[in-house]
Amino acid sequence: MKNTCNASIESKGYCFYKSTNGIKRHLAVDTLGFPFFTHCTKANLSDDAGGIEMLSKNIDYFKSKPVNIPQITILLDNGYHPEHLTIELKKIYPQILTKIKFELSEKPSKKQKEAEGKSGFVPVKARWVIERSNSWMERCKILIKNFERTLDNATAKMNLCFIRLMIKRLAS
Repeated sequence: MKNTCNASIESKGYCFYKSTNGIKRHLAVDTLGFPFFTHCTKANLSDDAGGIEMLSKNIDYFKSKPVNIPQITILLDNGYHPEHLTIELKKIYPQILTKIKFELSEKPSKKQKEAEGKSGFVPVKARWVIERSNSWMERCKILIKNFERTLDNATAKMNLCFIRLMIKRLAS
């Protein structure tokens, strides 16, 4: 979620549960944290709707994958609902569940933390892949606040940030 400054009315929304105006950034990353897909939506759009938009815009990627390869696991946080995503994506591409599967990233319960002898905040390894990608993205000063007039421009700037990051990794 990013606040918007001079963005147009069409490209920003109000998120009631975070009480902010702005955009939401949706990322699909690999296990190293590098992006497969990026997408920006208004803040008032639910996580599920944003995820469906992102995956449906990139449905050709899944259509081009052969059926005989292992399923791609998409790890979701608790803002997403796998059942709803499955139903909506089947409407767009009925064979999609032969190529992907959704998995919710579980938060450790208080009992699990106590059993491990931990308390307070305990990072979940799988969830930190996406959080690390978000922090890499936040290093780009141009993305600190959203000044873009359109959501497509905001997505393009996010992509440029990741391109810069990957080029730096390749060069070193």
